[in-house]
Amino acid sequence: MLDTGTILTFPEPLAEYNGACLVSRDLTIQMLYSAYMQGVFPWFDEDEGEPVVWYSPNPRFCLRIENLHVPKSLDRFLKHTPYTYTMDACFESVMEECRKMKREGQDGTWIGNKMIQTYTEFHEAGFAHSFEAWHEGNLVGGFYGVLIGSVFCGESMFTKMDNSSKSAFILFARAFAECGGQLIDSQIYTDNIARYGATNISRDAFLRLEKECLFRPLTGNLKEHFLEKANCST
Repeated sequence: MLDTGTILTFPEPLAEYNGACLVSRDLTIQMLYSAYMQGVFPWFDEDEGEPVVWYSPNPRFCLRIENLHVPKSLDRFLKHTPYTYTMDACFESVMEECRKMKREGQDGTWIGNKMIQTYTEFHEAGFAHSFEAWHEGNLVGGFYGVLIGSVFCGESMFTKMDNSSKSAFILFARAFAECGGQLIDSQIYTDNIARYGATNISRDAFLRLEKECLFRPLTGNLKEHFLEKANCST
C-alpha cells in the first residue's frame, strides 16, 4: 500500500558519484513516490547484480512545456500517421519492449525484473503511465513515465517503426500542455528529447521548479485529451 502522506527522506547527492544519493536493497512504491517527490530516481543494472542506486544528478535535463518545439517534419507526419495510439493499454508490455530495445553505446539494459514489478505496481496505484503506438494490431512504439501533479518524469521509450514513439510523445506533450502540465523531466541529456526544446538546468533550479509543480494538479483529463488528439491524427 502507498501512503502519499509519508515521504521517506533521501540524503543529498554526492557529486563525486555522479549524483548518487542512496544505495538500497529494496525497491518499493513507497520509495518510488518519496524519491520522485524529491527529484530522485532509481537507476541500476539488476542483471549485473547491482543494488538499487538512487540518483539526483546535476545538471538536470528537462523540458518546460512552454518551450516545447515540434519539428516540422514530425508535425507533417502526424497529419497522416499510420499509427493508432493508446494510453495505459499495456503498461507492462511497454516496459518489456523498452527493456529489449537496443541502444547505442549500451550492452545491456537497466530495466530488470525488479524495476518492471515495482513500476507496474506504481502504475496500478495511478502514478506511472504508458503511451502506445500501434500498427495493424501490433505494438510498435511507446514510452512510460511517472506523473505527479503537473510534472511528468519520462523513463524510457522504444521504437520498432519510424516515428512511432516520437509521434506518441508529441501527442502526449500537446495533451499535457492543454491539461496544465508544466514540466517534463528527462533526467539526463539525450539528443532525442533535446530536439523538442529540453535543456540542462542546475539541480537547484530543477528542484525549485519541480516543487512548484508537484502540488499543482492537472486541470484536465490527460487520457481524454491524449486520445482526442490521437483520433484527430488518424
